[in-house]
Amino acid sequence: MEYRVGPALKSTATAVNAALYAGVGLLTYLGVFTPIVGVVRFWGVAVVVPAVFAALFGPMVGGIGAAIGIFITDLMIHGDALLSLTVGVPANFAMFAVIGLLSHRKLNPKVWVAAAASTASILYILTWMVGGGGFGAPALIIAAALTLILLLLIQRWRELSSFAVSTVLGNALGSLIVGFGVWGYSQFFALPMTMGRSLPMAAALTWFTWTFSNQMPFLLVLAPPIVKAAWKAFRGPMAARGTTGMEA
Repeated sequence: MEYRVGPALKSTATAVNAALYAGVGLLTYLGVFTPIVGVVRFWGVAVVVPAVFAALFGPMVGGIGAAIGIFITDLMIHGDALLSLTVGVPANFAMFAVIGLLSHRKLNPKVWVAAAASTASILYILTWMVGGGGFGAPALIIAAALTLILLLLIQRWRELSSFAVSTVLGNALGSLIVGFGVWGYSQFFALPMTMGRSLPMAAALTWFTWTFSNQMPFLLVLAPPIVKAAWKAFRGPMAARGTTGMEA
């Protein structure tokens, strides 16, 4: 449920969202919140923060807070402000604005689960077809698992069905911007952290697949119960905007 709040509270929520997203993102990079397997850090846990703010306070609070938060984190981690402003900032804004917009729509769960699963399947298979990291058979397995998780969420928390589906579609859009944005940037500039430049197209879809896969489990497992608890806690003192996809 998105709440009708004044400009002051929205500004405060945006600032808190940005600070928490930046803080959790930095600690995740340092391996505090999630384990490091070899050289691989699981970044996705941080996206729960703006997803929750987007669901509770709307697309602008979620999107702007995430954009500011990722810019702060990028400057602290790789220091390339231009890369952050052209890729990271728009990707995060788009992702969480979509989540904020669609979380409050009355959606047909079956239709939207099919759309979300189809989106994931097509993108994974496309990645495999261009040689992006060998995501052949795993593509179908991941898509099937995603569909199952969505169906279970809808059965368990029907009032959160719109939110669950919105995270898939928002994550797909944001991950595409990241993948193709970083690839496009590399055609003109050297990427930070010795990632090179003029990378092949397969790199774009590999980055998409990694970003989408890494974030999706946290969005589907951690975010819904937090949104549910926050909705219950706030619906008394705060006025709802009316009938939304978050309502039972």
